[in-house]
Amino acid sequence: MPFRFRSVILLAGLLYAGVALAGEVRAPKGVVELFTSQGCSSCPPADATLGNLAAQGDVVALSYHVDYWNYLGWTDTLSSRENTERQYGYAKTLGRSGVYTPQAIINGRDHVKGTDISVINSKIMELGAAGKGLIVPVTAAMRGDQIEIEIGAGKGQADVVVAYFTKHQQVEVTKGENSGKNMEYWHAVYDVQSVGTWDGQSMKLTLPGKLMGKSKKDGCAILLQASGPGGEPAAILGATILMAGRKKY
Repeated sequence: MPFRFRSVILLAGLLYAGVALAGEVRAPKGVVELFTSQGCSSCPPADATLGNLAAQGDVVALSYHVDYWNYLGWTDTLSSRENTERQYGYAKTLGRSGVYTPQAIINGRDHVKGTDISVINSKIMELGAAGKGLIVPVTAAMRGDQIEIEIGAGKGQADVVVAYFTKHQQVEVTKGENSGKNMEYWHAVYDVQSVGTWDGQSMKLTLPGKLMGKSKKDGCAILLQASGPGGEPAAILGATILMAGRKKY
């Protein structure tokens, strides 16, 4: 078979499989939000799983460090009260009386323990098959020094939420349950902002690109997310992710 013909076949296969070319991948099949802590001895396997999910290229994978384990002797360097409040908001949405780590929230609709990637992927597929997947198209791109977001049409009403994260970090923990470990974290969220409201009609938004941070390792996820009566986070209808220095993801 001529080399040129083989190359064409290979390129077509990559495009069909949704493999990233020039920083682009297919639309994500789900959103995984991991609630974790540097002070939680059972969290390191889940943190590794989150990294593997991020590497899949077909999932919006985000890590939220909570602060309620800080009393155990180590203050999580990535934790925030806002992350804890987001997890408790999900507990209210899901009708739960409490929270735990490592907890993975899938599409804002269900939860599983965050350590098993096969269980997480199965839950994503299950929700998709039940019509509870990412049903509204969302895209984002860097245009000069601005972030341009496009959201398709659909049914319902939702907030346009942007979660800013750092792509990869390493933290040396010197106290607490993970004392002596050099921890590795992916897509740790450091800020969440609501930037607009979607009413079922297609829309476009433009944001300052400087909000994504100065580091080329930073990125953001755009979530089209419904909310409960008290403003608590609920079902995610669409999502995408954008890395600094890339045209599109």
